[in-house]
Amino acid sequence: MKKKISLLGATGSIGTQTLDIVQSNPEHFQLVSFSAGKNIEKVREITLKFQPSLVSVMRKEDAETLATDFPSTRFVYGKEGLILVAAHSGADMLVNAVIGSVGLEPTLHAIREGITIAISNKETLVAAGDIVIAEAQKRNVALLPVDSEHSALFQALNGENPKRVTRLILTASGGSFRDLSRDQLKQVTVEQALAHPNWSMGNKLTIDSATMMNKGLEVIEAHHLFNLPYDQIDCLLHKESIIHSMVEFEDTSVIAQLGSPDMRVPIQYAMTYPDRMPMQNAKPLRLEEIGALHFERMDFERFKALALAYEAGRTGGSMPTVMNAANEIAVQLFMMNKIPFLQIEEIVEQMMNEHVTISHPSLDEILEIDSNTRKLVHALV
Repeated sequence: MKKKISLLGATGSIGTQTLDIVQSNPEHFQLVSFSAGKNIEKVREITLKFQPSLVSVMRKEDAETLATDFPSTRFVYGKEGLILVAAHSGADMLVNAVIGSVGLEPTLHAIREGITIAISNKETLVAAGDIVIAEAQKRNVALLPVDSEHSALFQALNGENPKRVTRLILTASGGSFRDLSRDQLKQVTVEQALAHPNWSMGNKLTIDSATMMNKGLEVIEAHHLFNLPYDQIDCLLHKESIIHSMVEFEDTSVIAQLGSPDMRVPIQYAMTYPDRMPMQNAKPLRLEEIGALHFERMDFERFKALALAYEAGRTGGSMPTVMNAANEIAVQLFMMNKIPFLQIEEIVEQMMNEHVTISHPSLDEILEIDSNTRKLVHALV
């Protein structure tokens, strides 16, 4: 039987690659619903190609126009539209590929409907990981990681006793500015930040990679997905992005997952789990062509955003919510050329320093803290 897919963030980097997998494997997958933002021409193209029953866009006027053009598809909009797509009763799996904490509430609604989640939206687990994991366990809903690092850990842990794990080792490419000193970072541009050396990702993710906040978000996500304390989650600089992550066990064995840098591989693995199937137009890994792999210890003074993420994670409670919200707005401001690159982490640090942590926040408290933090950053700048 075909697996019916709902997709949040269909026009983004992960979304478009998910659609590529669906289109390449029509006997295995069917797109039944998706969400997008303001790229209405792309929405038209996707709707025409996949004939979904439900589509959500950002603006009401776009939904009304599209409904006239595609009478057999239901069009909705806004936050409520995202939730309707996520919790679509006809779906077997939700691929959550939106960027930012906007994915939190739709994810919770999908879990309550018993829909398996393939999660690329790491901010959901950063902002409210305790709540999301508890809800998933309560409903016996699987959260399957899509990020290459967490997919690697998930694969390396498959069949292993989690009590025998001593360390999770997340690898990091270092991003666009990995060879620059902090002094050199003062004058970097948005265009330079978006030139990632290894991966094809969305703008926000690429900026986060340049600051190393992306790795910090992944550390917090790994803590929630694999239930390990932060002292057992390490990061290692690995510029080739061939080893996607590793697990170390009590007997000192280390199991790693390797592959060419292609996000379609972890996306497809989540979509086909527990099985695998051929990857269309993929480049096989040939280590003899690469010749050597390189590793460096992570410099927390150089990559200050990563240190802030560890601090937020260890503090717990509402602190990761503040860190994530402050970072999202600071990245937006940098991409609008309103602040310099290094001010991203300065804003995050200031918001964290000014926040009084709530140890066990409710969902309503998390949403309020998220909203207030965003307003504070805008007011600050």
